Amino acid sequence: MSPKSLMPNGFDPAEADDLAPELRSIVSRRQDVLGPSLKLFYRKPVEVARASGVHLYDSRGDAYLDVYNNVPCVGHCHPHVVDAIAKQAATLNSNTRYLTTQVLDYSERILATHDDALDKIMYACSGSEANDLALRVARYATGNDAVIVTSNAYHGITATIAEISPSLGDKVPLGPRTVRIPAPACVAGGDVQEAGRRFAADVETAIAHLQRHGMRLAALIVDPLFASDGLAPDPAGFLAPAVDIVHRAGGLFIADEVQSGFARSGDAMWGYQRHGITPDIVTMGKPMGNGLPISAVVAQLAHLERFGKDIRYFNTFAGNSVCIAAAAATLDVLEREELLANAATVGAVMHAGLAELCARYPFLTEARHAGLFLAADLVDPETGAPDDAMALAVVNGLRDRRILVSTSGPDENVLKVRPPLVFSAENAEYFLTELDQVLRELS
Repeated sequence: MSPKSLMPNGFDPAEADDLAPELRSIVSRRQDVLGPSLKLFYRKPVEVARASGVHLYDSRGDAYLDVYNNVPCVGHCHPHVVDAIAKQAATLNSNTRYLTTQVLDYSERILATHDDALDKIMYACSGSEANDLALRVARYATGNDAVIVTSNAYHGITATIAEISPSLGDKVPLGPRTVRIPAPACVAGGDVQEAGRRFAADVETAIAHLQRHGMRLAALIVDPLFASDGLAPDPAGFLAPAVDIVHRAGGLFIADEVQSGFARSGDAMWGYQRHGITPDIVTMGKPMGNGLPISAVVAQLAHLERFGKDIRYFNTFAGNSVCIAAAAATLDVLEREELLANAATVGAVMHAGLAELCARYPFLTEARHAGLFLAADLVDPETGAPDDAMALAVVNGLRDRRILVSTSGPDENVLKVRPPLVFSAENAEYFLTELDQVLRELS
């Protein structure tokens, strides 16, 4: 994986002269002060000045349809969330070293959405921090240190979690106790037992490899929708045999719900619930507060007891009053606006339309989805080989029509469609119509 593939649809600073003067000025100022690792999306960067619902707006007032950002899960600048943040900021913003009821109220509510055995919560500020904490807990609880991940997984950017995030590329080496296994093949309507057997066999092979080299398994960590692997949500239920094998090997199962959680899949609040399993540890990220820096680790008490007794964990901003207010308001909106049902309904509309486009254009294949998370592959129609150049052309073609999507997968040829959960059927139809136009032009 080349460094370029880390931002496959990114802006090349060498092409700044092709930009309009106002954009060129902003890019120049950015290059003067921001570190070069901070990349921009799209061949022609998007300037944003404000946002509302499923739209971003530039300084000229032009609207961009957001079909990509899962972090503002209940929509950009949702009035109920904004109001809760403002009121709490004007009242108190403190940390978990003091007694406050807001964090307890929210903790009780969010734990109630999880399986009963997941009965304790700890807060952090990002998905990366949550995964870092989860891995610390797993290693301390098991006494082991090896980790199994899927082939193109992404779990975060801390030094420890970058070592279990192969999607960051060859310049970020995996840890010596990290083992990759193939991502599951997505077969909608496929045989769940056969899919489970195949994935479990890969986990078993990885565990045997670790044991041959004198290592023991601390955890298998997966995103239950396998988003960074190109989206492989089906058949629901196939994860269960692999979890049993992990437990027999003395390891824990960690469900990374940063992308798959908070009603995204349309059939469950959490991705792991689609598989009929109870993880040992669950991690959640910034969709929790609709974009504010809050995340969490939910775990079974048995795995936290010794860690909690022996290890002091304090994170100044984790669970602060303002972020908890945002999280509580976000949960309010998810419930009141029935966004789980909306993800199912609108996701089905989008998937049907995407499948129809796949039938029409031979270079677009394998439409798949779980609620409002959708994907399709761009391929060479003659060989079936991944076509990342075509994927790049589709993404930038949509950007030129002021529609924002991205790519995913190990070959960066997967169209990644992941809008805020307030996306409507009308939004979906508009997106599909514009995508059809882009594909027609490229064909």
